[in-house]
Amino acid sequence: MAEEELKMEEGGKKSKLIIIIVAVVVLIAGGGAAYYFLMGDDGPMPEAEGEALVQGDEGADSTIVKTGTALYVAMPRPFVFNVPGSTRDRLVEIKVQLMMRGSDNEEQAKMHIPLIEGTLLKTFSTANADDLVTEAGKIAIRDSALKEVQKTMIGVSGNQTVEEVLFTGFVMQ
Repeated sequence: MAEEELKMEEGGKKSKLIIIIVAVVVLIAGGGAAYYFLMGDDGPMPEAEGEALVQGDEGADSTIVKTGTALYVAMPRPFVFNVPGSTRDRLVEIKVQLMMRGSDNEEQAKMHIPLIEGTLLKTFSTANADDLVTEAGKIAIRDSALKEVQKTMIGVSGNQTVEEVLFTGFVMQ
């Protein structure tokens, strides 16, 4: 009788060990599959090299093809400023990068960084903390900053130069 119980315990231990091994193999296989699907292949993008499809103002079905490689110019330091709110003032820090196409536009942007910083700071200083808490408020101030920078660059260089103003860091306390 004692021998039968001992054999059953050993059999139970073996089945537990088999279950654990199967679970580990399934987890490893699932992790490998997830890695493969999430990382994907590094093959060419469906659109042509150096071109991007951008939604146009003409309508939902139209697209404008912007040619040239997208280049980015980072503002040398983050913008730190106070904004008034309904309950209290808030401190905001925004890190900005500018996207443009073509090395000529990149050189223009780099040459006029102090002017662009001044324009962005002027635009950011008009913000309200209650608006910046929402995603729509962040989008609105980003769009406003883009329009102001483009207007400033048209006055200086004769073209818009900057295609997008990107917030790469946004902290509000």
